[in-house]
Amino acid sequence: MLKVDDEMSIESPDISKAKSELETLHEDRRTLPIYAHRDSLLKAIEEHQVLVIVGETGSGKTTQIPQYLHEAGYTKRGKVACTQPRRVAAMSVAARVSQEMDVKLGHEVGYSIRFEDCTSEKTVLQYMTDGKLLREFLGEPDLASYSVIMVDEAHERTVSTDVLFGLLKDLVRFRKDIKILISSATPDASKFSDFFDCAPIYRIPGRRYPVEIQYTKAPVADYLDAAIVTVLQIHMTQSPGDILVFLTGQEEIESAEEILKHKISGFGSEIPELVISKIFSNLPAELQAKIFQPIPIGSRKVVLATNIAEASLTIDGINYVIDPGFCKMEAYNPRTGMESLQVTSISKASADQRAGRSGRTGHGKCFRLYTADSYKTKLDDNTPPEIQRTNLTSVVLSLKSLGIQNLLNFDFMDPPSNEALLKALELLFALGALNKLGEVTKVGRQMAEFPLDPMLSKMIVASDKYKCSDEVISIAAMLSVGNSIFYRPKDEQVHADHARMSFHTGNVGDHIALMNVYNSWRETNYSTQWCYENYVQVRSMRRARDIRDQLEGLLERVKIELTGCPNDLQAIKKAITSGFFSHSARLQNYGSYRTVKHPRIVHIHPRSGLADNFPRWVVYDEVVLTTKEYMRNVTELKPEWLVEIAPHYYQMKEVEDA
Repeated sequence: MLKVDDEMSIESPDISKAKSELETLHEDRRTLPIYAHRDSLLKAIEEHQVLVIVGETGSGKTTQIPQYLHEAGYTKRGKVACTQPRRVAAMSVAARVSQEMDVKLGHEVGYSIRFEDCTSEKTVLQYMTDGKLLREFLGEPDLASYSVIMVDEAHERTVSTDVLFGLLKDLVRFRKDIKILISSATPDASKFSDFFDCAPIYRIPGRRYPVEIQYTKAPVADYLDAAIVTVLQIHMTQSPGDILVFLTGQEEIESAEEILKHKISGFGSEIPELVISKIFSNLPAELQAKIFQPIPIGSRKVVLATNIAEASLTIDGINYVIDPGFCKMEAYNPRTGMESLQVTSISKASADQRAGRSGRTGHGKCFRLYTADSYKTKLDDNTPPEIQRTNLTSVVLSLKSLGIQNLLNFDFMDPPSNEALLKALELLFALGALNKLGEVTKVGRQMAEFPLDPMLSKMIVASDKYKCSDEVISIAAMLSVGNSIFYRPKDEQVHADHARMSFHTGNVGDHIALMNVYNSWRETNYSTQWCYENYVQVRSMRRARDIRDQLEGLLERVKIELTGCPNDLQAIKKAITSGFFSHSARLQNYGSYRTVKHPRIVHIHPRSGLADNFPRWVVYDEVVLTTKEYMRNVTELKPEWLVEIAPHYYQMKEVEDA
């Protein structure tokens, strides 16, 4: 018989399992390429205020450097922040590091992204999106609570990253105690070094295995079909190893998944199991995690991904990469004010990044679905930075709120066009965020508090005047989720369309229909079953609820009272128009519309509730370019509202002539 002491010393299977998992994680840490450079890297950080760190994706930069800094005592002086260009990466990396440090996520290690803060007073290592750190500057211009700022995946050159570069370059001049680390996965980091006054470059050797690159002999007619055929060929003829396929977006990924499942089912048990996983930024976190889960022995995994898997995420076990050579890229025309997400060719730098994903765990193969000649002659060397191809309204408001008046003299690594800056200033003036001298107004300061597009922010600020802030923050939250509220299964399209149109009763317009969806869901006590019955995505609705809760908290901060007028649709429409007046259009012949300012022909999106009604005047959320230029999220308005709401922007004659 055992003594009590002996009984107490026996570990439960759960504790033993947890210990062995932790030991495995620590062993994994020691196998990373960066581990051998820990001491010399810390010495370089100690000696230099700004350091550019170059290492291939998978070398351990993102997960290990913040931990090394914590172990070296930097967190005693302030938090260590590590920025990521994508929210998915910030969340997944923070989860991994909390596991490695054996702490609860949100305690010593946390993350903060737009509308989600998983940190506490204990947090010393904070992963965040670059946009979130940009907002930290608004509340704390000297970033006094931080000791180290690490800008990760700097080569992706998002708008927020480029603005951060300028602000951090200025910050190091008067805060000699802060350390700035610029981390990049592309070998050419001289541009970052030159920008930060010839900052030294520290290179971490990778552990890349040789990658065999195969091109097509002739251009492919349909890259999606070619990618699916290539997946099946690899699965049937190549040695074990998982497959990573780069596609341009959610629709393509879901289409490829469906076709692959159908084709594989036709083979029955003749071929080994093919486990299909997918990853794109709108995918909920619990589904994203599936790409990392182990698969049954004898089977093979295929990961269908957007360019999020190019650099932000590392998926182990990939031996084969299929690269069609395309991605979706945001383009903005300041002359017309139109933003479009266009499928375009990738750059050589992106192609090389993609190929490198197959050489992480062994000899890899990359199947490029384009010719060698196309690679050499048709692909640009690098992807144009986002700041030169996007709407700058949010950026300009942020910089103005930080007290930076002369934007033309702001230290951009690659300056945007003067036309894009002037367009942003013009719209902010029309929205009432800036005065004639270009200074931020009281309205502008209120707008800057909301982590939203300035037009959405103005809609919320204007709701105070029309006493409908309760309804308007519901609309803003639903718009912030994107176009993932409704789903439309192929075998139930008629039922799904009927359910969607039930929220449009009375031709209320798309904005108020979104509000009706949220209100109906709230009345059922946020029922999951209600979502299934109405073909509404429950995950999107939960995110909208979280966003709405935060917006409600921000109302109090900017001294806007929470008021409601559920039956006064005109007041709600006026508040919507207050934000989106620059997006107004008038009905022309044959069902098309002409925008009032900077005239061009647009059409109501077929999925809009007003697609068959053709109201004479409309205001819209955005224009998307597919087969035509389509207005998305459309609401009817009265033309006199335009002159009443935005007299600086519209003259009566201009509206009458439209």
